[in-house]
Amino acid sequence: MATDVTSIEAGPASTAPEPPEPAPRASWPHRARFLVVYGTLGGVLAAALVGVVVYAGKSINPAPSWSAWKPSGGGLGAAKQIADHVAASYRLPNGDQLVDVIVKAPSVSPASSVTIPLHYIAFQGVKGSPSPIAISSSDSVMYSLCGLGASCAIATGKPSVARGTLVRREILELALYTFKYVSGVNNVIAFMPPAAGAQAQYVVYLQRPDVASQLRVPLIKTLSPKVPLPATISAGEVRTIDAVTEPRVYKFSLAQAQTGDAILVLAPLPA
Repeated sequence: MATDVTSIEAGPASTAPEPPEPAPRASWPHRARFLVVYGTLGGVLAAALVGVVVYAGKSINPAPSWSAWKPSGGGLGAAKQIADHVAASYRLPNGDQLVDVIVKAPSVSPASSVTIPLHYIAFQGVKGSPSPIAISSSDSVMYSLCGLGASCAIATGKPSVARGTLVRREILELALYTFKYVSGVNNVIAFMPPAAGAQAQYVVYLQRPDVASQLRVPLIKTLSPKVPLPATISAGEVRTIDAVTEPRVYKFSLAQAQTGDAILVLAPLPA
């Protein structure tokens, strides 16, 4: 009995279950292609963000314009706006406007009822006798600075070197606006008001290359926005005005070619 109570019948030996086989590794046959696509999209997004930042920066801090005012349209209509805008700013010490500015296509009027187009500009007394320069209404603008006195003389005040400099300053400003905003214009012809009791005899003739450096910078770098009186032009502006306009002031006369074309003859002033 004791044997039966204390002995245990040996059974079959127990075995631990085998671990399951690992699942097969997933296959991604297009992985490289997706990486390229995602990388490209990321680059495009980054470039777009940079573009937005740059555009926003330009919108907040736009590049400075050449001038605070500009004409609308083109051709003689724009030149007329320029003439009106510039002329209104130039004053004499008594408050009167310095001159009126009349703008038209290059022409002469030997009689009140006759207008003859100017087709050529010729230079007198220049070594080598250069050929006349052909001009037309499409590439040239003519301004006449006319005071309220007889023959367009300035009616009030005393003539002076400073007042003459102010007249040339106005011509320079007219030319700069014209070359900047009137497409196709390469020549500006500006007749100066005569002395009281005399006939007009001086003209300033400017071509686009003559003011190329001034056209590359804002107008405020060349001329102050506040137009001075004759006696208050700054020394810096006087130097600029003289450098650009003095070599291009001529005494003018008119001639006629064999073909009947009117020629504006320009004689350089003595040095």
